[in-house]
Parts: sequence; C-alpha cells; structure tokens
Amino acid sequence: MPDLWTDLLACMDLRLRPTAPQTGDDDAPAPDPQATLSVFEGPNQQLEYHRLFGGQLLAQFLRAAVFACPDKTVKSVHVIFAREGKSDAPVYYVVQPQHRGRSFATLTVVARQKGDVIATALVSMTAMEEGRESQEVAAPGPLPGPEHRIEIGLIPWETRSLTDLSDQSVGPAEYDLWMRTPEVGTELAPGLLAYATDLNVIGTVLRQIDGFEHSGNGTEFTSATTSHTLWFHRPFRSDDWLLLRHHGTVLAHGRAYGRGDVLTTDGTLVASFAQEALLRFRP
Repeated sequence: MPDLWTDLLACMDLRLRPTAPQTGDDDAPAPDPQATLSVFEGPNQQLEYHRLFGGQLLAQFLRAAVFACPDKTVKSVHVIFAREGKSDAPVYYVVQPQHRGRSFATLTVVARQKGDVIATALVSMTAMEEGRESQEVAAPGPLPGPEHRIEIGLIPWETRSLTDLSDQSVGPAEYDLWMRTPEVGTELAPGLLAYATDLNVIGTVLRQIDGFEHSGNGTEFTSATTSHTLWFHRPFRSDDWLLLRHHGTVLAHGRAYGRGDVLTTDGTLVASFAQEALLRFRP
C-alpha cells in the first residue's frame, strides 16, 4: 500500500476519458458527442476502512473543474454528498458547463460510481483580475512551536494546534489548526486545502457537548458530512503555513453546522469554508 501522501497526490491526477467506455467498463458515463460534457476518471485513496473520504471527493471536484475550464480558477464550490462511496471502484466526474464568459464560468459536476450518483457539485470559476483589497478578520496568533505538533490520521503533512480535540470536557466551539504540506505546485493548493477542511468541523461542534469528542463516531454517535462549501479569496501556497480557524456554530435536529476561515501567517484571508453534517447521538 502506498504512503498516504503519495496516494493522495495520485488521486489529484484525474484522467480524461476521450472515448466511450469499452465493454467491461459500463460504470463510466459516455462523453457527450456534442462535447458539452467532459468525463474524468479519478482513482481512490486506499484507506483501511474501504470507504471514500469526503475530502478526496472535494479535492477531485476542484481538479475536474480546472481541467475542464483551464483558463479560469475556482472561486467557490458547493458539494452535496448523496451516498457513501467505496474505494474498490473508480469515481467518474461528469462536468457540464452551464455558463462560460470572459470573467466567470459556472459548472455542474456529478460524481458517479458503479452507476450511482455519490455526490454533486456546483462550481463557480473566475478569471483573475486586479482591484482594491480590504478584509475584516481577527489576526492569527503566533505559529505554535514544534512541541505542539499533532498527528491527524488522514492528513499526511505537518499540523500543529494548541487545542486537544480529544478532550471530552466542555469548551468553546473553536479550533485553530495550523498546517503545511510538503513542497508542491500551487495548482494543487486548493484541492489539498479542501481535503483538510473536511476533517474537523464536526469535532469542533462537539466541543459544546460534555462527554463527547470526534473519535466517538460509530460508537457513541453517528456522523457524516452532508454538504460542504468553500470560497477561495486569494491565491496561496499549501506548502507555506496556513491557519484553519474552525467555528462550531450550531447543533440541532440531528444536524451540525460549522464554518471556518483560512489565513496565512501574516493574517491574509485566503479562503473560507462551511459544512453541514448529520450528527445523531445514540440512546
């Protein structure tokens, strides 16, 4: 089994399907003969539990959009997770342009596996342009030292935090996570960041609840991401330090909602994200 970093990078390399599927590959949708559709095949991470991690799908949605519309960059993506994916079959991303202009483009992307839709995305893209800049967001504190390095199972790069999400006592529903990937091209930065934003929103919401923490999924509660949205404000590098500032906003009616901002060490806001998840506690 490849190491997690190599495995993840391989997942970012989607393959365009230029011809209709051959016999034995019936799960792959055929490309549109009028060339209004693009179909990309994405490999999967090889994880021990044999399910697809939502962060992989987020990253691949972004890559599919950029491959289909290479003259623009993603400014936002909203993903609905319809059903659980499995790692034993490739995912096919069917990209349909809804609008293409000089400044903006809108795409819908459907992720299909074994004939089923497992997730859908609406992607908004833009051509970069110059203009005035301002922001109103609290500046980050100093980068924690290496003694605050933590291990997060699905993240194959350096992460640091002053907060322990495994603490079951009640605390503020806030979580600051610093991350820095190995050196990688800037074209992969949005996908790698999107991958990381899918991991800790539910755990941040659970900080409001006494006696629970993020590792209790499947035993003390059931949780699963139902939708996830990202907005990209400025270009950035994932191999420079980034702060993912999480806020666990509300828990109600079996659903949890949280949001976050992504800042550089100098306080520049480069992205924001929000997530809703199923969160059911066992009797």
